[in-house]
Amino acid sequence: MKAVVLAGGYATRLWPITKNRPKMFLPIGETTVIDRIFDELERDDRIDTVYVSTNERFEAAFETHLAESTYEKPELSIEETRAEGEKFGVVGALAQLIDREEIADDLLVIAGDNLLGFDVSDFLEYFDQKESPVIAAYDVGSVDRASEYGIVDLDGDRVVDFQEKPDQPKSTLVSIACYAFTEDTLPLLPTYLDGDNNPDEPGWFVQWLQRREPTYAFTFEDAWFDIGTPESYLDAVGWYLDGESLVAESATLDGATIGENVHVMADAMIENTTLENAVIFPNVTLRNAEIRASIVDENTLLEDVNLAEALIGAHTQISTE
Repeated sequence: MKAVVLAGGYATRLWPITKNRPKMFLPIGETTVIDRIFDELERDDRIDTVYVSTNERFEAAFETHLAESTYEKPELSIEETRAEGEKFGVVGALAQLIDREEIADDLLVIAGDNLLGFDVSDFLEYFDQKESPVIAAYDVGSVDRASEYGIVDLDGDRVVDFQEKPDQPKSTLVSIACYAFTEDTLPLLPTYLDGDNNPDEPGWFVQWLQRREPTYAFTFEDAWFDIGTPESYLDAVGWYLDGESLVAESATLDGATIGENVHVMADAMIENTTLENAVIFPNVTLRNAEIRASIVDENTLLEDVNLAEALIGAHTQISTE
């Protein structure tokens, strides 16, 4: 079995934090979003190769990241784009990757920016039992939020209807970016695209597929975070920290008040500052500040400021004095 980790997005809603780094490299505790996925795929003996689908802009960053890791399965597969407007769409890029890498096996497709509370191995065991396409489904508990995703309608665990991003969702059970396709399903991707169907989100393909092939849903109640906005990233960090704080040993705290869900990274200097629900990257200096629900990128100096819901880019200097 092969796996594809989708890592080709440009994450414009998280700029400037992700303008020059893939959002998959955002830290969750001592690891990153995508490394949590790599760890699981590395351990699962069913998977022999993990194709990391990214773009030309972040190719070098991924090459360095994988070279410095101990993973044996991942290898890069590059989409020839460098900006948001050049993207082929996820389905189009996936079809190109399958053709480029000559994949003819069962295939796991998983988004590299998703934090999953369930074990991928459990999802694959369910797929082995069904021997049919499988999607992962989660109840988001909100109709407004559900409208941003594909809505799943089930008879037992079989998908009997699927609506991608409807204006008025019939339920709050949504499809997340974790799919398993049988090898017999893969030739249907070019058929789908040749029919002038939507090449963007995989949900459009699932909506088309479930009308033609038995498709099943692996439902779960564990945590799930689709990390595409500052709020969702901070929510994921908060879930991981569970009200605690994580402060690097090399960080300096002098008169600092560290509240809940705060991650302070290496060589940061925090002086007379209050932090709450915040991520502070390495080599940041904060003096006489209050920072809440914010992300502060590396090598930044902030003095005498009060910030909430802020994104501060790398190498920024702000002082109100």
